[in-house]
Parts: sequence; C-alpha cells; structure tokens
Amino acid sequence: MSARNPGMNIDLEWVSKVRVNTQAVLKRAQQIQSVKLAKKQWQAAWLLKAVTCIDLTTLAGDDTPSNVHRLCMKAVQPVPYELLRSMGMHERGLTTGAVCVYPSRVADAVKTLKAANSSLPVASVATGFPAGQTPLRTRLEEVRAAVADGAAEIDIVINRTLALTGQWEAMYDEIRQFREACGDAHMKTILAIGELGTFTNVYKASLVSMMAGSDFIKTSTGKESVNATYPVAIVMVRAIRDYFLRTGHKVGFKPAGGIRTAKESLVWLALMKEELGDEWLSPHLFRLGASSLLADIERQIFHYVTGRYPALHELPMA
Repeated sequence: MSARNPGMNIDLEWVSKVRVNTQAVLKRAQQIQSVKLAKKQWQAAWLLKAVTCIDLTTLAGDDTPSNVHRLCMKAVQPVPYELLRSMGMHERGLTTGAVCVYPSRVADAVKTLKAANSSLPVASVATGFPAGQTPLRTRLEEVRAAVADGAAEIDIVINRTLALTGQWEAMYDEIRQFREACGDAHMKTILAIGELGTFTNVYKASLVSMMAGSDFIKTSTGKESVNATYPVAIVMVRAIRDYFLRTGHKVGFKPAGGIRTAKESLVWLALMKEELGDEWLSPHLFRLGASSLLADIERQIFHYVTGRYPALHELPMA
C-alpha cells in the first residue's frame, strides 16, 4: 500500500467554507460515463488492471471458514492460468488487491493465505459495520481485535449522526482514535454516502476523514440503498485532490457496493485517470470493493482469448 497519510489538525474554517455545485457535478459524471472505452487487447489490459485493484469481499451472515478459504484462493489466482498464459501474463503474479472479510473471519483468511505462501493483505471491516451505532469503546476494541488477528487493512465506518448534525470535531476525534487503534494497519474510512444527504456533506466528511489520518476514503458499506455512484465519486476524488494540493499527502479512493460489470470497472478506472492521474491507477491508491465483479471480468477475458463466452462450468466459482 501507499505511504501513510499522517493527517493534520482539523481545519474547521476550510470545512465550513465548502460548497458543492450540484449541477456541475452531475454534468461531469455524465461526461465520465460517456467516455469511449478501450476495445480488444487494450480493453483486456485494462480489465487485468481492474482485477489487481479489487478488494475481493464476502460480508454475509453465513460466512464460514470454508467459503473464506475459497475466496482467498480465488484472490490469489483470480483469472485462470490458461487464460493468462494465452495473454503472456502468466508469470506476472496477478492477484486481487486484497480480500475483505468480517473481523471474526480475519484469522481464517490470514491462515489460508499463509498456507498458500501469499503476501496478499487481509482487510477487515470494523467499528460496528455497517451502521456504526455501537459504543465507541466497542468499536475501538473491534479494530484492535482485527489487527491482532492479522488484518493489514481496516475498513472503518464513520458515525453518520455526527456528520448529519455537523459535529465535525467530534467525528475527527473518533476517526483519530480509530487510526491510533489501527497501529501499522492501513485505514480506509467508509462514509456511507447514501446516508449523508447532500454532496456538500459528502465533501466535508471526506475532508475531515483525511484530516484525521485516513489512508483511503470509501463510498459505502454496500448495505445502504444508495452505494457507489459516479456523481458522489466526483465529489470525493475532488476532495482527495484538494487535500493533496494543500498537504502533499496522497489518499486513496475505494468505491464499493453495486459494482458488478466489467464495463463499470473500466468507467471507474477512466474516472480515476482523468480526475487524479495515472498514479491513482494502482492498488496503492485505488480499490474496487466488490464480490461479483470478478466473475464478469473473467467472462470478458475468456471471450477476448477464445472468441466466445464461457459455459457456466468453464470458470471456477468466485
């Protein structure tokens, strides 16, 4: 992952002056969606790039050690070896960006990856995911427990109540404590944008999260009614850009929730390239939170290599 974002003292004057032009944001989002996407071998190359940025995720109530094991093995070999060999990519060590699980499954994931001789990081959600409505001490303990079990990345959720009521200092203080509890683990901060109400709130929450030391900001838990949308992404990446220009510190971006098709992953990559530049096109600064996206990317790569789409039994289960 990238160098850590050390954060800064909260600048309430900067936060209070924020105004977002909604019409301009919507217009820019439309432009991004109408970008002409790469075709043929260039598209295949971009799709492999997308694979390396996926946080392969399972966050279900029925998660067991066996399906976490399967998820990890898929993350280590996300595209079938024969397809990669046909593309001359079989010796590149292609993996996803990380695997993402609940805190109670971190130990299972770490054990599986260690047995597979893989250095792939394990990310864990924490802090009362997805609602963040548990007492602060419980949320902090959850972070510490996940780190102790071997999580290298922690996806925390903000307390939406504090954002909605404009208690930015209190939100800053909470995130700062989470950052401390993470120790050496990288911290991704989930804003749950579907519950923040306005673009201005999204921008302010992004700024405060970065000031408090977040290494990534993430759109959603995937459990809200509205998840990763392009307009919200524009607002968040512009906040990342402003923070970088002001402090010199690069913060990553992770859209999550509802990203299911290979085509969508290409649009997300185009958005990052146009808004933040090539440096944000790597797993150090960009992740796609997804559970079913990889299966569609595999289908498209299979089609590129063979000229036809696979039958269901021809690709291993994600």
